Amino acid sequence: MKWLVSLGIIYFLTIFHPGFSQSSFANREAYLDDTSCIQAVLVTNMGRVFSHSKHGDISYGHFITLLPDGKKIDDNILLEIRGHFRQGYCFVPPLKLKFNYKDSAVLCYLKSLKMVSECKVTAENDQNLLKEYLIYKMYNLFTSRSFHDRLLYLTFEDSAGKKKPITEHAFFLEDISDVARRNNCLQWKEKNFNTEMTDRKQMTLVALFEFMIGNTDWAVSVNHNTRLIVLSQDTFSKPFVVPYDFDYSGLINTEYAAPDEKLEIENVTQRLYRGFARTMPELEEELDTFRLLKKDIYALINNFSLLTQKNKEAMIAYLDGFYEVINNKKMVKNLFIDNVRKE
Repeated sequence: MKWLVSLGIIYFLTIFHPGFSQSSFANREAYLDDTSCIQAVLVTNMGRVFSHSKHGDISYGHFITLLPDGKKIDDNILLEIRGHFRQGYCFVPPLKLKFNYKDSAVLCYLKSLKMVSECKVTAENDQNLLKEYLIYKMYNLFTSRSFHDRLLYLTFEDSAGKKKPITEHAFFLEDISDVARRNNCLQWKEKNFNTEMTDRKQMTLVALFEFMIGNTDWAVSVNHNTRLIVLSQDTFSKPFVVPYDFDYSGLINTEYAAPDEKLEIENVTQRLYRGFARTMPELEEELDTFRLLKKDIYALINNFSLLTQKNKEAMIAYLDGFYEVINNKKMVKNLFIDNVRKE
């Protein structure tokens, strides 16, 4: 009988939640490229999963959704606890869903996918999750060497029957191996790699994008919220940096985000450039792209119906501050050339 309840929840979400259309199921890349929102139910022992289990702990579950033709999918999956800070602080821990636990699973081809959830099930945290989802979409505008994500409207249902269902937004995040393959690259697994030994143009883009969104919570040299990929036909070429995890950015401004004390900034909304010095021609080449994409970035925000008008306006106002900076050559020289980090 539980799956009947689950299907009822999916039906309710499909009818009453705006912007939903269940896409066709083709392959993992197509699944993540689809911009429609997935409606699904995840049945698991909520008490165990939400009890701040250790990183790497495994639980069992069922992923229930509907195919476009109305056929019900009820796949056995494994849930792996992941993450660091969010795993210990947030009510809903970051998870990795392993769809290939059973060869007979309809969604077996998805293998395993990271799932980013709301930190806490509140209206504010829902909006924060949606902002982070949008930041990935923004970065997709700049380069194909970026993570794709796909939005979910997900109901957690307790297999033990002891807890009430919880419904929240979440999103699946592409695996770095897929990012590499899409770009004719391989994943670069060497750790503690010197930042300035990466592809210079791509590194400039990454540093400027992180500055735009007000994120200082990244470091290439220690693989912190960045991954590296290298051309498969030239593995001796300089690797490309691929950033992720933007929840500490000023553009989102979560309740738990705080800058590293060593950076000497008061809060995450205060921008600080964490890249190394570039020449003015190098900077202008990349900044021209930011100027060119401004309308598209703003359109992503304004056309996203799940964001409140207040949050749309706040995000636009924050980005306006970035564009004021990059349209002032004196400020560009001061921030990105004269007063940059030396190590």
